[in-house]
Amino acid sequence: MPLALLALAVGAFAIGTTEFVIMGLLPEVATDLDVPVATAGYLISAYAGGVVVGAPLLTALSTRVPRKAVLLIFMGLFLLGNVATVVAPGFGTVFAARVLAGLPHGAFFGVGALVAAHTARPDRRATAVARMFLGLTVANIVGVPAGTFLGQLLGWRVAFLAVAAVAALALVGIALFVPRMPASAFGGGGLRHELSALGGQQVLLGLTTAVFGFAGVFAVYSYISPMMTELAGMAPGGVPFVLALFGTGMTIGSLVIGPLADRALRPTIHGALVCLAVVLALFVFAVHHPWTAAIAVLALGATGSAVVTPLQVLVMNKAAAAPSLASASNHSAFNLANAGGAWLGGVGISMGLGYTSPAVIGVVLALVGLGVALFSASLDRSGPRAGGHPEGAREAESGLQAAQ
Repeated sequence: MPLALLALAVGAFAIGTTEFVIMGLLPEVATDLDVPVATAGYLISAYAGGVVVGAPLLTALSTRVPRKAVLLIFMGLFLLGNVATVVAPGFGTVFAARVLAGLPHGAFFGVGALVAAHTARPDRRATAVARMFLGLTVANIVGVPAGTFLGQLLGWRVAFLAVAAVAALALVGIALFVPRMPASAFGGGGLRHELSALGGQQVLLGLTTAVFGFAGVFAVYSYISPMMTELAGMAPGGVPFVLALFGTGMTIGSLVIGPLADRALRPTIHGALVCLAVVLALFVFAVHHPWTAAIAVLALGATGSAVVTPLQVLVMNKAAAAPSLASASNHSAFNLANAGGAWLGGVGISMGLGYTSPAVIGVVLALVGLGVALFSASLDRSGPRAGGHPEGAREAESGLQAAQ
């Protein structure tokens, strides 16, 4: 892996760890801050809120700033948010620190994905983006379990201190290895130009596909623990193993999907959504035995991850002349999918439909996402593409050549 991509992947690893590690440390956080566990859970929402707001806001404010400088600013802000989390004395200040740490999440991934794509050959861009996101998937295998263990052993603040150390390492790596790229290499037309690209029909359809398609993953993932203990008959100690399997599946999906998306982007998106719907449907039956449940979780991670990269590349392509805001907004879309999927899965459970109902709801969501993707593809075949004009693609390509 090129050192520039490795530096971006390390940053993705830090972000993925800080986003999910708190879920395994809520009892420790609640005890230390003297709040109920349910109240401590609001810290998860605080981070997600920071992601949704920060992705378009920070990207909009930095449209004319060179991309390497933007990545350094975003990673520095993320580092500051995690250090603030470590030293915050009470629940209110920890809440604010979590929002601060979440603000650069989507913006970093949005700009980082563009930089990763522009460091690769045109026929290898999806693979390059997948390599960057590999850091996020590896975080679910290594970072989250290790951070949880460290937090339980030495205190939850130590886990976030470790995240801050990894963020500092990523900051150094970006400074040393990511090449200088002017904003003009990515459109660079300012906020109005970026907003125009974001409003393109195909860009909006790509974002909508992400919201519905990926929501099916979190409709199930949010309730993995009770599913494994109540339905699969696992002991609570087996849940971390299952979570690591989910991360392993995500890693496999990231490794496989990049080359496929490079060959045929639209068919890869459609195939990934079909596979996700099938896995979710089989999950309803597989979850009743520990071994089949574990295999289903692995497959869920793989197919869920397979949806992410091609949709990211699609949105970047459809906003080719001004892709920064659209690319970052895609991460807001995925976080809306996380929140919406978890909520809809919870609705099914609260209605007394049982712990398999989130998987059924997930099937419906994945199929809705597939429907949107197919409709978008039909528009591509039938006429001009809003937000993805060939002229814009040529402009982005000429910018790439100038940057290199």
